[in-house]
Amino acid sequence: MSNVDEAAFEQFICDWLVGSGGYDAVKIGNPKEPQQDFDVVRALDTFELFQFIDATQRPEWDKLVTLYGGDITKAQKGLADRVAKEQDKRGTVDVLRHGVVDLGQTIKLAFFRPASGLSPELIERYGKNRLTVTRQLPYEAGSTKTLDLCLFVNGVPVATAELKNHLTGQTVAQAVEQYRTDRDPKNTLLKRAVVHFAVDTEQAAMTTRLAGKATRFLPFNRGHDLGAGNPPNPDGHRTAYLWERVWQRDAWLDLLNRFVHVEPTPKGSKKQAPLTIFPRFHQWDAVLAMTNAARSNGAGDDYLVEHSAGSGKSNTIAWLAHRLSSLHNDADEKVFDKVVVITDRRVLDKQLQDTVHQFEHVHGVVQRIDEDSTQLAEALTGQQARIIITTLQKFPYVTEKIDSLPDRTYAVIVDEAHSSQTGDSATKLKQVLGSADGAAAPGELTDPAEDALAAAVAARGKQPNLSFFAFTATPKARTLELFGRMDQGTGRHVPFHLYSMRQAIEEGFILDVLASYVTYKTYWNIENTTPDDPDFDPGKARAAIAKFVALHEHTLAQKAEVIVEHFRENVAHRIGGMAKAMVVTSSREHAARYVLALRKYVNDKGYTDVGVLVAFSGTLDLDGGTETESSMNGFPDSQTPAEFDGGEWQILVVAEKYQTGFDQPKLYAMYVDKPLNGLAAVQTLSRLNRTYDRDGIRKDGTFVLDFRNDADDIRAAFEPWYGETVAPPTDPNLLYDTRHALDEFGVLWPEEIERTVDLLLAKGATVTQRVHAALAPAIDRFLYDLEEDEQERFRDDLGRFVRTYAFLSQVVAFTDIKLERDYLYCKALAAFVKADGSVAVHPDVELTHLKLEQTFEGSVTLDGTVGEVVSIFGGTGKMHEPEPEPLSNIIAMLNERFGTSWDPKDRVFYDTVAEKLIERSDIQQQASANSPENFGLILAKEFQSGVLDQLGTSEDMALAYIDNTELQGEVLKAYLPFIQGKAKVAHQEHCDVTELLGPDRESASLEYKATLRTHQDSGETFKPLESASLKTIAAFMNGREGGTLLIGVSDDGAIHGLDSDYSSRSKQDQDPRDWFQQHLSNIVSTSMGDAAVTNVRAQMLHVDGHDICRVQVYPSGFPVDATVIKQKPGGPKEKVTEFYVRGLNGTKALDVVEKQKYIAQRWPGTPEAS
Repeated sequence: MSNVDEAAFEQFICDWLVGSGGYDAVKIGNPKEPQQDFDVVRALDTFELFQFIDATQRPEWDKLVTLYGGDITKAQKGLADRVAKEQDKRGTVDVLRHGVVDLGQTIKLAFFRPASGLSPELIERYGKNRLTVTRQLPYEAGSTKTLDLCLFVNGVPVATAELKNHLTGQTVAQAVEQYRTDRDPKNTLLKRAVVHFAVDTEQAAMTTRLAGKATRFLPFNRGHDLGAGNPPNPDGHRTAYLWERVWQRDAWLDLLNRFVHVEPTPKGSKKQAPLTIFPRFHQWDAVLAMTNAARSNGAGDDYLVEHSAGSGKSNTIAWLAHRLSSLHNDADEKVFDKVVVITDRRVLDKQLQDTVHQFEHVHGVVQRIDEDSTQLAEALTGQQARIIITTLQKFPYVTEKIDSLPDRTYAVIVDEAHSSQTGDSATKLKQVLGSADGAAAPGELTDPAEDALAAAVAARGKQPNLSFFAFTATPKARTLELFGRMDQGTGRHVPFHLYSMRQAIEEGFILDVLASYVTYKTYWNIENTTPDDPDFDPGKARAAIAKFVALHEHTLAQKAEVIVEHFRENVAHRIGGMAKAMVVTSSREHAARYVLALRKYVNDKGYTDVGVLVAFSGTLDLDGGTETESSMNGFPDSQTPAEFDGGEWQILVVAEKYQTGFDQPKLYAMYVDKPLNGLAAVQTLSRLNRTYDRDGIRKDGTFVLDFRNDADDIRAAFEPWYGETVAPPTDPNLLYDTRHALDEFGVLWPEEIERTVDLLLAKGATVTQRVHAALAPAIDRFLYDLEEDEQERFRDDLGRFVRTYAFLSQVVAFTDIKLERDYLYCKALAAFVKADGSVAVHPDVELTHLKLEQTFEGSVTLDGTVGEVVSIFGGTGKMHEPEPEPLSNIIAMLNERFGTSWDPKDRVFYDTVAEKLIERSDIQQQASANSPENFGLILAKEFQSGVLDQLGTSEDMALAYIDNTELQGEVLKAYLPFIQGKAKVAHQEHCDVTELLGPDRESASLEYKATLRTHQDSGETFKPLESASLKTIAAFMNGREGGTLLIGVSDDGAIHGLDSDYSSRSKQDQDPRDWFQQHLSNIVSTSMGDAAVTNVRAQMLHVDGHDICRVQVYPSGFPVDATVIKQKPGGPKEKVTEFYVRGLNGTKALDVVEKQKYIAQRWPGTPEAS
């Protein structure tokens, strides 16, 4: 059987490497005789090293010999010593890439293939690298131990391998054990080698660090049937890819040069050594597959990468971004001018910076956009940054910063791609970067509105100069259709590259969260004890009753008992006694009441080993009081993850928080009391899948106890993303079907659509009000011509058409301008026909019976082959309530979080600091010129100086601020918007008015009005127009900062002047400026009362040959209602009194409830607030 033993396997691999793999020589070690070439002390093949240097750097070598006094032997010994020393100091990878300096002379130890073939000298030197493999290498002085294989590059050992053969009863497991128990991790060669492989004929594994029995080997397999292992090889060994593809000369040198990198030792850490990162097979394979395809196909194609959690997407993206940034085609032309990485993860930014710098040692190649869209526009148009990291949300604003980008090609890498890539932000991205302009052919589309429509249509489809590289673990159908490839055999959209959840689980990179799953069902009965029996919508009533039961104290008491007892008996001892659990709830109130129930049960039982925390956002009104995450936990919410990681807390109750992106390896069990569907089920339950393996303690599994979902439902939710995810193509006719479904209601009229869209695409001061007027007839038909059930159907159909078009127009080449016109109109109309309303359970409804019953226990098994997802166009987004005014409760928050005992009146200390800063002209200018992030950096220093100036007022508060950086952060977070807002408004009052003019300058504190009471175009007097200015003035008074109204300035920031207003005065002999100011004062007094006039200061200015009025409005000390005139087109004038506030850059009226809430926050303690 000698022809099938390890020696034969060894021989077979070496013969292939020399015969077909581009290697220069195979050497055979002999432990009984001194090695001729290999220096065991320096761990170098000195013969190959000097052969390489002689062939590639003879002049440099001759200079070095001269520096060593002309003694070649001395020079060889000196350089070998220098190489060995530098390897120990800098690592093998860095030495290979950058060479060594000996006596001032630089000697390269390898030449890697350049990105292009434009330098023949570099290509020639690359061809002279010497790759060798030594069998049975004696690697330890004074020992007969040998390594099966050692791979060398120019005499430097870079990899070792232990080989086993199934036919002799030996497998990769024995090879791994051999490394762990029979290979000294302190040995020079083993320390310096980049990677170590354990290989048999069926499977392979690798590690970059030997640590005795603690050595961790990672699978290095291709995957088989969407799981672990390797597929059969009809031509030989299943692991042949290792030597035929990975160790092959060009691939191996490229891998060492452009994949392997070193994570440096964390600052302050003395124990942890730098960690070498070697790509897993799927990472290496995916990056090469995409770059090879892009090299051949050029820009314009898209690539979807379905890589599971635990796949190492961050490194894969970093390697891909770097390669794409220097990718050249066969004609030596650059394929992509810029690489744009779209991500919300800060960790990816740092990883990209560190990785690329190791490869290039050049700063500025990677630029993170951390300021605003102007910075992004400059990076896109500039020359230095080749890789730009940003968020998708910044792209809608870039079009306003740049007229047009240079004619370039772009690779756009999307981290965690999902269906938001099919919305308006993605369309804006294509408009900014795309080259398709939608220009009309001669004789076609000369109307400006139609030109704009054509450009919008062109931007929605694929762009010839854009390639998307989209990464996700759980692709939705829309993502597959947008970025995936069409499999002609199955007629389905499929990912370009796959590393499945199943393979990640089988290879041990994540845990199977469905392996131990228990479901419970709640049975309950309620009775209505009220004598009347009001009618409710059945669907809404069912939801309200279910919520009532879920929050009932009896329900929560039973579940608390189940959770605590199960945790103590089955979970607490796991992971060396460090196991944690998460309780997933359906709302903030549900979470808060759960915590109270769990803590009550724990206290009643006298348990001291179960600590319970809660996590939710915002504030919650609970049983007459106000609760926050911080108040219920007893420490700042920013500390929740760290506190939960410690030994005091075991159970974390969450509500829409920490259900995605929360990485806690000690999390062993999850108790689910919330309906989970589709992707939400996968993302939530996957919080459990992180592995834990430290200091001999391992996480051996997971557990889920589910009160709300059936096992079959969870199985159905996971199935599409367990193996390969595919999606059938959406029928393009679906778009026309959804559009035609709207016609039956009689709300949409073609002539109104055309007129409204022309206005939407136009520019000018009166566009907004004209759009509202154009939409009014359709809104009235919806409100007064449709029954309630018809209104509901119309809303659904309208939303479905808008969502369908936004998606399909990017995956199907529509050229129908009418569809784009309908889309823009329907999108605008949808904002005015939103549904509202909910049902609460009557207080006399009582819960009479309750029972919990286990319905399933076991493993939720998955098929793990191909799962199909389908695009579903339904549902609407959630409305978010505004955050409460942070300053109104700053003292209470600080007392709660930091244990202080200040009185609410003590807030005057911080208010005084703030007001003094606001009065400073330099602060006003900086507040106006900087983004909140940048102004925050300025404010931190200035605020601390202000606190020190107030030391004599309250030493206690001043020292508490100076000594506690976390308290500083909370105070600054609360005061930043207040100080910047008021300082900006103060600057607006005194600055040169031209600083305030421009097409994008309007804001929450600055507004333009072309006229006061005349039509901008005709000059005709129309008194109701004054209401627009009065609303703005009242809204500024009701704000905390006030604001500036410029009358005589158009919406685009251009000067319009007050000439038409002047012409409308009754006494033409009166000075027009005096008249304007007096008239403005009169209408403010009539609308808001005499006291309000004291908050208004009008200043007449002359700019570009025209008068304008700067109206400075100061914040009021009391709520201000405004009486204004409203008039619908063709209708009577109507006086209304309303309470107005400012939004981002507009004014709105609040209803009675909203007004009361606003006043309570804005003027707490006043009679109006009660």
